[in-house]
Amino acid sequence: MAIQKPFSKTQIFLFLIVLVNVAVFVTSKSTIEPCSNADSCNALLGYTVYTELKVSEVASLFQIDPIALLTANAIDISYPDVENHILPSQLFLKVPITCSCVDGIRKSVSTHYKTRPSDTLASIADSVYSGLVSADQIREANSISDPSVLDVGQTLVVPLPCTCFNGTDNLLPAIYLSYVVSPEDTLAGIAARYLTTLTDLMNVNAMGSTAIKAADILAIPLPACASNFPKYAQDYGLMVPNGSYAITASHCLQCSCGPGSLNLYCQPASLAVSCSSMQCKNSNLIVGNVTVQQSGGGCNVTSCNYGGFVNGSIITTLSSSLQPRCPGKRIDAIMYCAAWLIKRNKTIEIGCTCRFLDIT
Repeated sequence: MAIQKPFSKTQIFLFLIVLVNVAVFVTSKSTIEPCSNADSCNALLGYTVYTELKVSEVASLFQIDPIALLTANAIDISYPDVENHILPSQLFLKVPITCSCVDGIRKSVSTHYKTRPSDTLASIADSVYSGLVSADQIREANSISDPSVLDVGQTLVVPLPCTCFNGTDNLLPAIYLSYVVSPEDTLAGIAARYLTTLTDLMNVNAMGSTAIKAADILAIPLPACASNFPKYAQDYGLMVPNGSYAITASHCLQCSCGPGSLNLYCQPASLAVSCSSMQCKNSNLIVGNVTVQQSGGGCNVTSCNYGGFVNGSIITTLSSSLQPRCPGKRIDAIMYCAAWLIKRNKTIEIGCTCRFLDIT
């Protein structure tokens, strides 16, 4: 994936587009990032489930891999038949998407929606896609002359907001979340929730004050762990938001980020798939293994690391270093998220802070 030089967030080129919601006569604003190259990046959408839906049904709304949806939200993919479990209405999810450069601005145009009886452009925009898009944007993207007439089964392009900003925030790796402001939100509250600052949010969104309104769409930078895989690797440019993980290398490896460290940590995934060797050369270690040995000068640490997926093979690298003190023992790199499974109706409820379990 080619890397585009970023537009400065303080430059005049960052502008706000005004979207008019005719139904309630409210003006909402969305941050738009200009672009000039045909590159893309990974981004996130803040999506509120509008009715009880299976994991696979939410993924289908955005045409993404259900596994990617689960890992973006730190849900353990080892649950039996997890893709068919039901997500409750009003659950907030982070939806991973590809953010492209289209007509000179960043947006995602890979989502398509097939209309159903009783659908209107407003219901699709405000309910099904939880305000991430407006009825007017759908109408314009599909050249609809009469928005009151929709054919059942008609396929619509759903343009969705996203930003890249070169995958950085204050020169550190970041993935951007497009977030729809709720009536009870304040900018300070949003900043605290996503571990950023008022100043940063205002700069990213070119805001002159802290005032926000319901239905505004903000770009929120989320700290992330960046990979350094070679450009010829299939997963080149892999970046994982803090507090989540990703499945890569043909579902063979799980790469996690934070919250204690913003260094990408990869280990074998729990999925039952056939994988190439994960062993580091000249050692008995496999990807994710670490050995420590106390010495007079500190602690000798040897680790087997993941270096990218190339032509069906898992690239491994063995690294050794002398550290002042031995690191804590990592029990397991998988996120332990309190995602309770109610087996009688296969509903997943999420209400926790995800964390790594370490012994120091």
